[in-house]
Amino acid sequence: MTICLKYVKIKHVCKKLLQKNDLLRRYKEEADMSLLQAILMGIIQGLTEFLPVSSSGHLAIFKILFGVDTETGLLFDVLLHIGTLAAICVVYYKDVLKMIVEGIGLIRDCIINFVRFIGNKTGRTDEPYLRLVNSSYRKLVVLIIVSTIPTGIIGVVGKDVVEMASEILLIPGICLILTAVLLFIADHAKDGDKLPKGVTYTNAFGVGIAQGIATLPGLSRSGTTITACLLSGFNRNFAVKYSFLMSIPAILGALVLELKDYTAAALSGAEIAYYVVGMIVAAVVGYVCIKTMLIVVRRKKFTGFAIYCLIVGVISIGGYIYMA
Repeated sequence: MTICLKYVKIKHVCKKLLQKNDLLRRYKEEADMSLLQAILMGIIQGLTEFLPVSSSGHLAIFKILFGVDTETGLLFDVLLHIGTLAAICVVYYKDVLKMIVEGIGLIRDCIINFVRFIGNKTGRTDEPYLRLVNSSYRKLVVLIIVSTIPTGIIGVVGKDVVEMASEILLIPGICLILTAVLLFIADHAKDGDKLPKGVTYTNAFGVGIAQGIATLPGLSRSGTTITACLLSGFNRNFAVKYSFLMSIPAILGALVLELKDYTAAALSGAEIAYYVVGMIVAAVVGYVCIKTMLIVVRRKKFTGFAIYCLIVGVISIGGYIYMA
């Protein structure tokens, strides 16, 4: 009787161990798959953010075709963009540092002018006002601020529309075809000569609108903004630099917009780890792609990217029709 009881007990313990091992095995498989997805999406983000082929469109297509569940909406996309933002800051670190210095100087001069305005109005002082835009980099800071205004408005108003569009394979497909058209236009646009000094605030506002519209999945942000810059008469090399630099406040704004709705408690430890891995991969791949892209753009070779976007767009639309 005692032997039978021991046998039953041992059998019960073995069964529990097998169940635990099975759960651990299944959890590991799911974790590995999630990690693989995070790495793949980081690579896609790093490659497609700086090549004019739409990172958001490729990520949306990847999620739909492979069934990636991102309950946190655009949060993972934004974190991937943070990775590419780090790449931008590393490549253009000299420009970024000068812009930070000039930005602080601009705020300081605005405060000084305000104090002088009060003093002059009350009759206590009679001092001349400082010239606010007194250097090329300060003009660049102001231009980017002007561009960020319409981008921010469109981003806030259209946030829900963008999320819904990312879940429908048809939308990225159509937008990728539009990206192909824009790249074809950019490739044949007349080279301008405008540098920060010659760029108007109207030009900057128009480019900002283009960047806001490019939040739609499938519309390349870099392709759309570079095309808008070229059509506004920007120097080709400066158009590329401006496109990348103006994305910094847009990405930071998107991050703030997302983080106000989500807290760390809404994510599991594994999810946070995967997000960080994806972000790091996007940063490394993005750095390499920026260096490569600077060479490609100078040679006016957008046609290849346009053909690629056209093909992927048509395939996406075909996939939507097939899945429907």
